[in-house]
Amino acid sequence: MSDEMASPAQSAAQPSVQVSVEGPVLNVVLDRPKANAIDAETSRELSRVFAGFRDDPSLRVAVFTGAGERFFSAGWDLGAAADGEAFEADYGEGGFGGFCELPGRNKPVICAVNGMAVGGGFELAMAAEFVVAAEHATFFLPETGLGIIPDAGAIRLPRQLPPVVANEVLYGGRRLDAAEAERWGLVNRVVAAADLATAARELAERIAAAAPLAVEAVMAIDRATGHLSLDEAFGHLRSGDLEAYERMLASDDALEGPRAFAEKRDPYWQGR
Repeated sequence: MSDEMASPAQSAAQPSVQVSVEGPVLNVVLDRPKANAIDAETSRELSRVFAGFRDDPSLRVAVFTGAGERFFSAGWDLGAAADGEAFEADYGEGGFGGFCELPGRNKPVICAVNGMAVGGGFELAMAAEFVVAAEHATFFLPETGLGIIPDAGAIRLPRQLPPVVANEVLYGGRRLDAAEAERWGLVNRVVAAADLATAARELAERIAAAAPLAVEAVMAIDRATGHLSLDEAFGHLRSGDLEAYERMLASDDALEGPRAFAEKRDPYWQGR
């Protein structure tokens, strides 16, 4: 993160959100004992951090995790809700958790799930492009037992799981352990708790090593065509209307990649 971009995000951050930068990787740690629950103020704080990530050209990928080993995040802070915080509170530009609905986010987020991902915590993992989980991690949505529903989960989960499995999780609060989540494709890989940070970092470095405009184009194509038939998707791809795809095709980086391959050297990406 450049000095110009880092300063606002980091200065706004309170102890509940810890931010650090390692080269092109932004590390974000949610630290709200005892369960890393998220109230509206914390969500707005996360939105500021992820908006800074979105807007900083030196950053390529973000890793989001929770502090400790028991909870990744317990989701919506029910204590705040009991104190009167509305279900439809202002969670910031990026929606609940800061990145799930952030406009213009064209860089991937990796969730490193270090424990229980409950309710909104599970929804954060669903919204990430990549998920690495510790062996003891669990995923579940308890909302219907609390008289509410998981809004984002009700939309995302049926698109990511077979209907009968999604229904059991959504309607009845079925818990998925890390191995099940990996089997159903909700998690990229499961590792020992002690190896979680390393696994997330290695994945982040591989993504950051790719051409940034190519990564952006892949994300844009997925978002624009994921709901279309194959014929419709290819038609949209070739229409010239996908700006990120057209920008990638016309970029210096699109020439640099083949050139570097032919010259047997690592490519030098400029993002243009």
